[in-house]
Amino acid sequence: MDVVERIARVLAGRRLSLNAEGENVSAAAEVDASWRDHRDDSLAVLHTLRKPDRVISDAGDQEIWERMVDAALSETGAAS
Repeated sequence: MDVVERIARVLAGRRLSLNAEGENVSAAAEVDASWRDHRDDSLAVLHTLRKPDRVISDAGDQEIWERMVDAALSETGAAS
């Protein structure tokens, strides 16, 4: 499962699951059916993360971080 799908599934789960904002006690099947609806939001999150904030930059190599996020985006054809 690529990072775009993982993020999209988290977003779907937040909307559906009783553990977050939803009403379903067990939302796994609904997340499986609807995560693609959150793909664009997932890509927006990754585009935002492309440039690390100060805390992330201070913790490691900013260029590596940017390459890693770009790699995730290019895997989906969404890098630009």
